Amino acid sequence: MAARGGATVPPGQHGTHGRDGRGSDARGPGSGAHAHGGDARGSGSGAHAHGPDARVAGYGAHGPDAGKPGTQAHAHQPAAPPARRGRPRSEAVERSIVDAVVRLLEEGVAISDLSIERIARTAGVGKATIYRRWEGKESLLVDVVRSMEPVDPPLPGTSVRDDLVALVEMLRRRGLAKRSSALLHNVFAQMQSYPRLWEMYHRIAVTPRRERMDAVLRRGVENGEIRDDVDFDLLGDMFVGPMLVRTVLRPESTPGPGSAERIVDTVLRGVRPPG
Repeated sequence: MAARGGATVPPGQHGTHGRDGRGSDARGPGSGAHAHGGDARGSGSGAHAHGPDARVAGYGAHGPDAGKPGTQAHAHQPAAPPARRGRPRSEAVERSIVDAVVRLLEEGVAISDLSIERIARTAGVGKATIYRRWEGKESLLVDVVRSMEPVDPPLPGTSVRDDLVALVEMLRRRGLAKRSSALLHNVFAQMQSYPRLWEMYHRIAVTPRRERMDAVLRRGVENGEIRDDVDFDLLGDMFVGPMLVRTVLRPESTPGPGSAERIVDTVLRGVRPPG
């Protein structure tokens, strides 16, 4: 969904609106393109044109010549009113696309049979609308899976132990959600057959969680709560491993809310500095 480049419009020069007055794909030779409505981002007067992925802020050209190719607003013209904020509409469009993918998966459509064209048709949008927000099917599917998983709340920050408990508790909830949701279970089973998709999910969703764990462990060393000779990679596995086993590999086991505290306290006892 990142913008893929474009020319900065100098102050006082304003781009054109598209034919529908919103300018979601507004372009004009010699003019800076403004995207309003679903693709508008931010606020202020500095506007940038970013091709099909326009993410802009500021003002558009108004008046009788608005919408004509090559038209630019001049500095001596009266200031135009602020453009309509487009974030809510953009979020609604993205939500409709994600919901469309979930609906198709619920209907039993396999990942291999999902196409951008089919997703766009189900969501009631154009393919270009999807490509403005995602690089392709894989990145869209990663966001779909993340939308179905429990949201990771902020860490309490009260102590290293409390933060570790929060991280392991999040893992418990995600594991149980995948177990109780036939859709999530099915999607994860299919994802493992697609190395690119599986790698992307780990890079976007799993790696940041692991980095949060590493940051908490390093803080524990700095605070003197954890020995400084520990292997961080191994220690992280010692915290998350037991919960993964109980939620993923042992379907007969249903770890309760107190499981995270027991795991964290057991591991911490073995890595505290002597004395």
